[in-house]
This record gives sequence, C-alpha cells and structure tokens, in this order.
Amino acid sequence: MEPLVIPLSSAASCAGREAAMPVESLICADTATRVSSVLNRDVKQFGKKHMFDASEETCWNSDQGSSQWVTLDFPGTVRISQLHIQFQGGFSSRLCTLEGCRAGEEPVKISDLYPEDTNAMQRFQVEETELDKLKITFENSTDFFGRIVVYHLGVLGQRL
Repeated sequence: MEPLVIPLSSAASCAGREAAMPVESLICADTATRVSSVLNRDVKQFGKKHMFDASEETCWNSDQGSSQWVTLDFPGTVRISQLHIQFQGGFSSRLCTLEGCRAGEEPVKISDLYPEDTNAMQRFQVEETELDKLKITFENSTDFFGRIVVYHLGVLGQRL
C-alpha cells in the first residue's frame, strides 16, 4: 500500500481556516510557585512540589486556616484556558477564585470555580486570559479546620 501524500497546494489552502490552538501544560521547572501554608511545615512530605510530580501517592497538604492559596509565576506570558485539579475528598474547596495579572500590574479576578468534594480529577474551562502570574484561592474548605489537600494541579493553555 502506498503512503498518502498531500500536495503542498492542498495543505496551504487549509492554512487559512480557523483552527483551535492546541493546549499544553503551562507549569514547568521555571514556574515559581508559592503556597499559603504546609501542614506542620513538613515540606518534605506535604510540600507544594507534590502537586506537580504526577504521583498518585503524594500531595500538597495545607495547614489550618480560613482560606488557602497557590500562586504561579510563569517564566513568560501565557494564555490560560483550563484548570485541572484533584483534591482529596473531605479536604476540597467549595469555591476557588482565580486572579491573574501581567508583570508589574495589579491582579484582577478571572473567575470563580465551584469544585465538587470528590477524589476525581476535575477539569474547568476558564475565560482565556493572558497573564504572567496566577493566584488560585481555595475558600470554603469542606474540612472543618480549613485544610486543603491537592494531589494534582494543572494549568493549560498556550505559551505566548
């Protein structure tokens, strides 16, 4: 069987059509992250790095408090379009507020997300926003003491 060859003229005629831009993970080794707290200050066992290590065995576990947060400083400007998050059931957030800004600007609210109290990976479409810094605030924890447990956090979109 001969391979299918598409003439260059046919491929070029497709270039003018609007196509959805592919999304990719925006969190990389050069993304600076900060968290509001770590349970018992035990960063080795419960530190922020565990949200990004793709292991089902590790997690970020916040300490007690009324609201917890994560900030992501990207190495360059990005356009976010999705947020993926996996909580531990019983330690999730009923309300997540996303704020973002470009370098040197004040953060502005992007959206409110309403996750379920479940162990499952949750995916949220967010308003496409160009930014250099993203803050995710976890409010209204399902835990009586306000603790948040995140096994996976992903921000998807395009690098600009």
